[in-house]
Amino acid sequence: MAWFEDIETGTVSELGSYTFTKEAIIAFAEKYDPQPFHLDEEAAAKTHFGGLVASGWHTAAIWMKLMIAARQNAPKEAVEPAPDGRPAPKGGPSPGFLDMKWLKPVRPGDKLTYRSTVIEKIDLKSRPLLGIVRARNEGINQDGELVFSFIGQGLIERREPYQGGNT
Repeated sequence: MAWFEDIETGTVSELGSYTFTKEAIIAFAEKYDPQPFHLDEEAAAKTHFGGLVASGWHTAAIWMKLMIAARQNAPKEAVEPAPDGRPAPKGGPSPGFLDMKWLKPVRPGDKLTYRSTVIEKIDLKSRPLLGIVRARNEGINQDGELVFSFIGQGLIERREPYQGGNT
């Protein structure tokens, strides 16, 4: 994990791909989102979707799985401790997400490719050893169509305390 100061706006991380199967769509829905258009092909055919579709939460859960895997598989770069002796950052929690959208249905056989792009860094006057990094996260299907997006936020440790001004 990098220090807040070292993260660059515009950085794109390719997270990988996932193919949604009928079995996985139904299994997820049975546990977490038991709506007819996620559970039963016949019932789904009678809805505005016209067929079985994945839960939006399923598409988000796959993004999370791929994000964690990408972090774990990223080359480990040596990150120096902070000048005050604090160890290198390990990554922080999220204060929430913004603007989540499920733009098109995800159907059995659809393959989504996920990516994350750093779009903003926010200084925290109230917590000078932290900053917020915002990233646009997207799922794009095999036809190149954007089907899922949201802005994620992470609390990231700063090497040096925020002192005012721009980062």
